[in-house]
Amino acid sequence: MPSLIVLAAGMGSRYGGLKQLDPMGPNGETVLDYSVYDAIRGGFDRVIFVIREDFAEAFKSGIGERFAKRIRVDYAFQRLDDLPAPFTPPAGRTKPWGTTHAIRAARDLVDGPFAVINADDFYGRDAYAQASGFLSGCDGSRCGLIAYPLENTLSEHGSVNRGICEVNADGMLVGVEEVVKISRNAEGVVSGIGLDGERRIVEPSAPASMNFWAFPGEFMLQIETEFIDFLRVHGGKETSEFYIPTVVDSLIEKGRSKCEVLETSSTWFGVTFPEDKPHVVESIVDLIRSGDYPADLGKS
Repeated sequence: MPSLIVLAAGMGSRYGGLKQLDPMGPNGETVLDYSVYDAIRGGFDRVIFVIREDFAEAFKSGIGERFAKRIRVDYAFQRLDDLPAPFTPPAGRTKPWGTTHAIRAARDLVDGPFAVINADDFYGRDAYAQASGFLSGCDGSRCGLIAYPLENTLSEHGSVNRGICEVNADGMLVGVEEVVKISRNAEGVVSGIGLDGERRIVEPSAPASMNFWAFPGEFMLQIETEFIDFLRVHGGKETSEFYIPTVVDSLIEKGRSKCEVLETSSTWFGVTFPEDKPHVVESIVDLIRSGDYPADLGKS
């Protein structure tokens, strides 16, 4: 059965605190409570939380211990200095190296296929079922991506970063570009800044990666090679990041992997900014009323 890697090392700087521990449900449930609940009923039998060592105890007592009786729980620490030899962090750098670096932190724990999610995003039950079903039959040369329409992932309270996907007629990912500072202006035009630093218009219906990926176990080996190449070019910079979409795009271009875009009936929502919280709380209440989730999940 597949494992679920949860990326929970971020400080939530735009949100203003550790949003992974912020209650969202009627009985104090966090978004993570719903994510792990969905993962268990979707067929995952292990969750690996990638966190920072400095808030490990708070995270374990506030989050991890809730699940210990229902699913195997492990922890990996994302550290700035966790780099392949002979690389070292440049002077002045304070943050780790991004989302793929976070996955790499769990390399000694993963022993088979795995999925990856953000700790603070609500992906929905069907998304986990789709990822688990894909992983049960995938081979080592193919990965999967749960994608959502970009317009359904924007915040009314500030700009967001998204991996914008190009998909062919067969449902395979052609490429993915990390676009940052995406927002909708007063005229309804959606735009963001590409990796080239230029602002460009983005179609509202464009499929967007919300960092819900499904990978074969072999992906860990591919990460190492790609990370070394990344560090050779960008390792001396204080703010460069090793994004998952960029790595997948590179592997596709090199013919080393294919990525299937997985359709889901789930609705995504998240808490990028404090002002997003009421929408998340209201959405969870609606899902409880419709019978998708128990009202007493936090008490179980």
